[in-house]
Amino acid sequence: MIDRAPIECWLTDMDGVLVHEGTAVPGAAEFLRGLRDSGKRFLVLTNNSIYTPRDLHARLQRSGLDVPEANIFTSALATAQFLDSQRPNGSAFVIGEAGLTTALHEIGYVLTDTDPDYVLLGETRTYSFSAITQAIRLIDNGARFIATNPDPIGPSNEGSLPATGSVAALITKATKVEPYFVGKPNPLMMRSALNTVQGHSETTAMIGDRMDTDVVAGIEAGLETILVLTGVTGKSEIDRFPFRPSRVVNSIADLVPEVTPQ
Repeated sequence: MIDRAPIECWLTDMDGVLVHEGTAVPGAAEFLRGLRDSGKRFLVLTNNSIYTPRDLHARLQRSGLDVPEANIFTSALATAQFLDSQRPNGSAFVIGEAGLTTALHEIGYVLTDTDPDYVLLGETRTYSFSAITQAIRLIDNGARFIATNPDPIGPSNEGSLPATGSVAALITKATKVEPYFVGKPNPLMMRSALNTVQGHSETTAMIGDRMDTDVVAGIEAGLETILVLTGVTGKSEIDRFPFRPSRVVNSIADLVPEVTPQ
């Protein structure tokens, strides 16, 4: 592997790295404490667009993890930043929840079903057939199609749920229009996170549990990539991919010494 400069900033996925099914992964609290005590800049990233950073702060706190709102970066925030750079003060028809609508309101977007600039698809636990139908008709009439992330399914206590990627495929099938996905594995989300944390790719690491989102996005953004084996990708699956992470560790606990002040 190419020698890299010491890590000054840390980006880490949330589910599968810090928490698993609502329970903190052993070592996660110590890792986060080490980041704070050492003054390292960091962000916790998630493709989930349902919740606001405040919501996620509270959910993580219930798991015993203290992550300030300012250190949480979602695909909804990345999408809002992207739209603000592309078409400031625009309008959108939104299928999603508070995480997405709040992010759009904060950049001055108008949410409307009348001639919007964009149809914006995010994640929700209650996808509405009438809302999807409206989205299809608006795209047919010229609205641009954006989706927060390409994840096809999401977890629930009862099993898998259709997520943004699956519903986007339905809309694409009906309109023949492909969405632009902002979240991982699009390296745009990584670059947006780097800008937010004022980091540089040469001195930033990305920790993730998925080769097909976290690792590939980190590689394409020029980051050091660290795969943990507490989530989706198992050790036996790594060699199936045409790319490799910089490092593979068993869990976030193995990285605690790297962020603990000496």
